[in-house]
Amino acid sequence: MRKYTLGSLTWIRMMRFTNQSNQLSNEFLKRFDITTAQFDVLIQIKTYAPLTQSQLAEKVIVTQGGMSRMLTRLEKEGLIERKQNWKTKTISLTAKGEQMIDAATPSQLQFQSSFFEEVLTEEEMKTLNTLMSKIEKHSRDKKLPPA
Repeated sequence: MRKYTLGSLTWIRMMRFTNQSNQLSNEFLKRFDITTAQFDVLIQIKTYAPLTQSQLAEKVIVTQGGMSRMLTRLEKEGLIERKQNWKTKTISLTAKGEQMIDAATPSQLQFQSSFFEEVLTEEEMKTLNTLMSKIEKHSRDKKLPPA
């Protein structure tokens, strides 16, 4: 059997947790008729609107093609609107979108928090948050190794 480093085992566990969390969140968010990715996009729009599609794409983990399809669907469902202002098209929530995300957010945050609060102490959660913040910041500055 191949020997894995502690770093690679940690990464595998993080990926498994993220996958499981997203699967459960997708199931949980069905009651609001949205996916985890759509929830993330709607939260970003609520927080930073009005913003452009490229600004939005920088804040979420969705490809440009996926983003375009998602925004088209959200617009058809009446949750967002896109407005052309000269050469710039901005995205914002509609009243329906605002109402839906305001209803979904407390439930989703409580559900996601339960993954941690049910098994970790307050001190462990603080430590995990500090460590994850450190790793996330480092990942933004990370460069690929030479080929």
